[in-house]
Amino acid sequence: MSNPSADTMKREAAQAALGAVEPNMKLGLGTGSTAAHFVDLLGARVQAGLKVICVPTSERTREQAAALGIPLTTLDELPELDLVVDGADEFDASRRLIKGGGGALLREKIVAAASKRMFVITDATKEVKTLGAFPLPIEVDRFGAQSTQLHIERTARGLGLIGPIIQRRNKDQTPYITDGGHYIYDCSFGAIDAPELLAERLAAIPGVVEHGLFIDLATAIFVAGSQGVRILGNAA
Repeated sequence: MSNPSADTMKREAAQAALGAVEPNMKLGLGTGSTAAHFVDLLGARVQAGLKVICVPTSERTREQAAALGIPLTTLDELPELDLVVDGADEFDASRRLIKGGGGALLREKIVAAASKRMFVITDATKEVKTLGAFPLPIEVDRFGAQSTQLHIERTARGLGLIGPIIQRRNKDQTPYITDGGHYIYDCSFGAIDAPELLAERLAAIPGVVEHGLFIDLATAIFVAGSQGVRILGNAA
């Protein structure tokens, strides 16, 4: 029997997390290829009669969910949620994450912090012993962005983290702009041995809007692999 494709595993993880969704829940909807599977599956449940209300973490997710008839609102209207289901670019055994590859890290973190529980859906290829194989996205205000980049470089160097910090660009080489109107810098630091300390120091830099280290937010991680879906953490 051949191993399942990455796309198949993503859908299996999404299907497993969907089992926790109950009628009348207030849900956060993540962004990215794995989260898109969850939105698709949820849309089918909604069309079959499930009642939920959802807050999307990006304009892309909002458009997808609206097209499926999923009822949507905002955090201003609904500031506390029961559950957010989202993907991750990388995770470790302590349920620490790197997110932001899809460019929605700020809204994803705001929605995660507003939710009682965060379920992460992913596949086994995203699991690492030490965070940092995936470049860490950092969202930066456009005002004084070059100065902020220098601060990021100095802060990282102070923790022994040295590697390219590249401004994210579109295919036509124009700067990538987030839904919030900011730039993203992708930082190839390599192994991040002290993610909590790095998160704290990045958050203290004026001009850094948010970083892609998600720490103490994931309640459970649904990890799809060749042997099915295993759960890291508490999905009860």
